[in-house]
Amino acid sequence: MPSSDDSPGSPAWRHAARADLLAFARRSERAAGGFVWLDDTGAPDPDRGLELWINARMTYVFALAHLAGSDDAGRLAAHGVAGLSSIFHDDELGGWFDEVDADGRTDDTAKRCYGHAHVLLAAATAAAAGVDGAQPLLDEALDVHAGHFWEHESGRCVEELSRDWTTVDPYRGANSNMHTVEAYLVAGDVTGDPVWHERALSICERIIGIHARSHEWRIPEHYDHDWTPVPEYNVESPADPFRPYGATPGHAFEWSRLLVQLAASLDEPRPWILEAAEALFAQAVEDTAEDDTPGLAYTTDWHGEPVVRERFHWVVAEAVLAAEALHTYSGSALYAGLASRWWSEIDEHFVDDATGSWHHELSPSMGQSSRTWRGKPDAYHAFNALTLPDLPLAPSAALTLGAAS
Repeated sequence: MPSSDDSPGSPAWRHAARADLLAFARRSERAAGGFVWLDDTGAPDPDRGLELWINARMTYVFALAHLAGSDDAGRLAAHGVAGLSSIFHDDELGGWFDEVDADGRTDDTAKRCYGHAHVLLAAATAAAAGVDGAQPLLDEALDVHAGHFWEHESGRCVEELSRDWTTVDPYRGANSNMHTVEAYLVAGDVTGDPVWHERALSICERIIGIHARSHEWRIPEHYDHDWTPVPEYNVESPADPFRPYGATPGHAFEWSRLLVQLAASLDEPRPWILEAAEALFAQAVEDTAEDDTPGLAYTTDWHGEPVVRERFHWVVAEAVLAAEALHTYSGSALYAGLASRWWSEIDEHFVDDATGSWHHELSPSMGQSSRTWRGKPDAYHAFNALTLPDLPLAPSAALTLGAAS
């Protein structure tokens, strides 16, 4: 790890960077409720509606910041819980809408696992922080996930249902299930119910233990109704922000970190979990970490050749988190060295000194880009990168910070 007290990635550096990031994130508060999509300067993007995933992620960030002792974060977490409980909530049929306009209206009434996973993550974290209104939100989020998204036959979650929950879309996705693993780990810690860790393990066994293993540790992201991989999905739209073509190394890093956290949470972790975490990490490094080029490509094809070469802040955030987690778990100097490299790249290229936030997308030459992402919509990945390395791998940050506060 970095040696000097204020070098990039050190606890002191992370603490200062987190304070700057939170100062920027506070600008997303919307007086009428919820959090807005911010542009590069920190002003609301007038062309963007209110997004469920952003509001849930920001609620999660402020709930953790409150547990860490950040001024005013508790009020902002409560603001987020209130928005999730009202603006996005389907009062008639339950669950939450993905996007609404300023008046709370939407033309898109489908219920999607991705957004609901983030609601569960936010609600569990806010409940652990004692935020007003969080426990009823958590109770409903647990019921919705158990009753609608969890698919017992496949041991994974379905992707999308109609507003009335009667029609299931045939598409299945790894991304939403990955975020569900994160949410289930926190929910299990907060509620004390082991079923959520069991389901997190089930998802990992299938998507990683079966599909990623059989694809040389490059994770198939897209599947049909019976969980058969669809490797050419979105080949004509390779830079899609949520469903890109090919393999997504940033997700390999993210799954790697989640697998390490899962292993740390189990009394007797199965050997394959750490094996898979290390294999995912190694393949993602091989496919993206060129010796003389900073940053990590967004996507690759099935042979590891980069397809979308833009560098996203969330990819390097998850890479450094995975390296930190694997170093903590294994003690290997390999992971410490890569973490040090990536912290330096974050400091040099991604941290926006003018605003305190991180640039969300850079070109392959590390200049600003907006091919896929415009603005700086949320602080979730960066906040995790600046917070989790200072905490134990298990239980979740919500409980660890709560016990220390």
